Amino acid sequence: MTTGQRRLSAVATAALVVSLAAACGGDAKPGSSDSTSSAAATSGESQAAGGQLSGEIKVDGSSTVAPLTQAASELFGEEQPQVKVPVATSGTGGGFEKFCAGETDISNASRPIKDEEKAACEAKGIKFTELTVATDALTVVVPKENDWATCLTTDQLKKMWEPAAEGKVKTWKDVDAKFPAEELKLYGPGTDSGTFDYFTDEINGEEGASRKDYSPSENDNDIVTGVSGAKGGLGYFGFTYFEENADKLKAVEIDSGSGCVAPSVEAAQGGKYTPLARPLFVYVSATAAKRPEVSAFLDYYAGNIGAIAKDAKFIPLNPEQEAKLKSDITTLKSQG
Repeated sequence: MTTGQRRLSAVATAALVVSLAAACGGDAKPGSSDSTSSAAATSGESQAAGGQLSGEIKVDGSSTVAPLTQAASELFGEEQPQVKVPVATSGTGGGFEKFCAGETDISNASRPIKDEEKAACEAKGIKFTELTVATDALTVVVPKENDWATCLTTDQLKKMWEPAAEGKVKTWKDVDAKFPAEELKLYGPGTDSGTFDYFTDEINGEEGASRKDYSPSENDNDIVTGVSGAKGGLGYFGFTYFEENADKLKAVEIDSGSGCVAPSVEAAQGGKYTPLARPLFVYVSATAAKRPEVSAFLDYYAGNIGAIAKDAKFIPLNPEQEAKLKSDITTLKSQG
């Protein structure tokens, strides 16, 4: 999707202006090893006259988290126009590959880093900190014309998506005898996506376990187009993408054993939307965090995270989570 289209309103922007030198306190969650590569370390460390910073902060990773970081980037750019923060979307897995190779400074992620990815970072001598920046309600969607799937159980979702369904569960009637014999057309994230990892783990019981005869894409717009264009379509992605496309799609309520619950801010924050509510992360190179432009960007991001998340249509952190984010950033910047 075009993340640059998500700009905060002028009113929100005015309200968000804070000092880039604001300090916070607390403890961090560091990764392993010693240093980052020269590619990230040498990327723009200069400070221009008049207190203005310059340089480039390289960001890649999850397409789900990208709009949040992009919103922060655009607002930060209004205060520090000489600092460029391009946000790419290679997917969570693809982003970690670049991050652990020392090619980026920040990696957006819709799942925690895996052990093998930590090992890749360690092999390159890259320390990092995991920062929780928002909450998401992973949303199952169908086209507006679907009048039978208002609520699905997690068992029904598993019947659609598990590896055993490949080549066998072809119609909605195959999922439940009450449903019509409409062809089931499935769309979802590709295997590099943290959303794919999370969904398969929670619904199919094993991360990465999924039927392969569906239409995958790292671009959520492709999923929107596919589902909205097929009467029997079904897909899943982050809550914010559903909100942006609510005119084309319908969110399915999820029943994990305690009744049907629709995805919403309140349900995700209150722990009612299970098992598809999840935290969203950014990972920051410890060496990159020492550069003045990266340090300032992190302060700005954390200092305005509630308003940015809300206006960018993400589920904001609760007060305890927000305080931890700020303290984690302070500890990250103070590391050797």
